[in-house]
Amino acid sequence: MLMRRNGNPKAIGVGCAVAAVALGIVYMVAAGAPAQMLILNGASVALGLLLMVAVARIGVHARGDVAAIAIGGALIATALFGVTATGVTRWAALGPILLQPSLLLLPMLVIAFARARAPASTFGITLAALALALQPDRAMAATLAAAMGALFLLERDRWAGIGLAAGLSAFAVTLAIPDFSPAVPFVDGIFYSAFDAGLAAGLAVAGGAALLLVPPLVGLRSPNTRTASAVAGATWLTVILAAALGNYPTPLVGYGGSAIIGYLLALAILPRTVAEGSKVDASASRTPDGNVGASLATALA
Repeated sequence: MLMRRNGNPKAIGVGCAVAAVALGIVYMVAAGAPAQMLILNGASVALGLLLMVAVARIGVHARGDVAAIAIGGALIATALFGVTATGVTRWAALGPILLQPSLLLLPMLVIAFARARAPASTFGITLAALALALQPDRAMAATLAAAMGALFLLERDRWAGIGLAAGLSAFAVTLAIPDFSPAVPFVDGIFYSAFDAGLAAGLAVAGGAALLLVPPLVGLRSPNTRTASAVAGATWLTVILAAALGNYPTPLVGYGGSAIIGYLLALAILPRTVAEGSKVDASASRTPDGNVGASLATALA
């Protein structure tokens, strides 16, 4: 099916996400992770696909201004009222499950902003930057700065410039605050510890992480989808690098549903196909309220 949809970053992304989670499960089984971790990651894929359909049908990109402010507000609420551990407040409790809203929502926010920028959505980006500085979350602040940097290199407008300034400011604040968060087993630092479970487990983690960058690379081939794909690529590359350099969640191949769902939600904002991207992105640049809603079934048909 993916071969038939050659050039469709969204369809390829779904396949890469499922494969990355499967490779992560290979690692966790080899490393002796509890069964509930495997179940939660699998359930997160299913939930992420359902939410991907919902986001596409609602047309979040068509309501980009409202969505951006809502996401920024949600991240502020996390910083003020979320779950605190070791001096940082990055999580929200959903019953016994802890979610990281920045991993859930920021990738979708920056890709939507890349495709349609306006004063209100720029305000949403600045809210997100403030929230990441308050939490503080060095990894996701770096992710925001990298995404806005990629955007500004390709689209040198004032809104992208404001987004870049906000992201860099948030990252500078987080650098000035010590982060003593310890490594969580099967979540943080697994690019190195996975090899302790065997060569196959280590290669599964490395290969699964690399798969996350395939859809953006596909989208970079066309000038019509290059901007959104460059921002997506910068986003996930920075998340991966942060996980390799510090005690931050390893996306999709490690335990945790936030990154899995966040990756799939971000895919919902990418153009469905390279060919369609020229029409969608061109209309989005003229009218921030352009409709790009589509169901997952349509995207993969």
